[in-house]
Amino acid sequence: MQDKIYKGTTTVGLICKDGIVLATEKRATMGSFIASRRAKKIYQIADRIAMTTAGSVGDAQFLARLITVEANLYEIKKEEKPSVKAIATMTSNLLNSVRYFPYFVQLLIGGVDDRGASVYSIDPIGGAIEEKDIVATGSGSLTAYGVLEDRFTPEMDVDNAVELVVRAIYSAMKRDSASGDGIDVVKITEKEYYQYTPEEVDEVIKKFSK
Repeated sequence: MQDKIYKGTTTVGLICKDGIVLATEKRATMGSFIASRRAKKIYQIADRIAMTTAGSVGDAQFLARLITVEANLYEIKKEEKPSVKAIATMTSNLLNSVRYFPYFVQLLIGGVDDRGASVYSIDPIGGAIEEKDIVATGSGSLTAYGVLEDRFTPEMDVDNAVELVVRAIYSAMKRDSASGDGIDVVKITEKEYYQYTPEEVDEVIKKFSK
């Protein structure tokens, strides 16, 4: 009997003038069935680097653990913190090495390092693209892109970027049945990695949903 695969999501990444913001919603689906309302889809994998996941929850959880370990080993061996590009390349190579039995995931890897803020979109067989400003993945990405492209400006600061990605995810949740049940948001700057609490996300939503 084939294992059940929980999937479906909307994830967003946005590079702004002073950092990067990543966001996802929390629903995991199995066909038309809502399998979980508390699925974790953002993982901190290094000091100021995070990964968002769309696709199979089991595959995503395994990859998050594996990439976190590899990032730690990189730092021990090279005696320096891995860059966003280094982790994206490492992940790309891993996915490409199992391309005939792929992990059913689409990933965003983003963060801040000595080069500044960057985000990479990585497909199930290891194709990696460095995105320049905004990116969305998953079943609700078309709706999210509509909001992002309409309102994004490169000059916005990280707090305005948080409001925009929350607005994009919120809009996707209203249109995509595989997305819903709350929003997780992480902002990363040179100074901090910060994950918003559910109460803080609710306060952001109140700003534009009155």
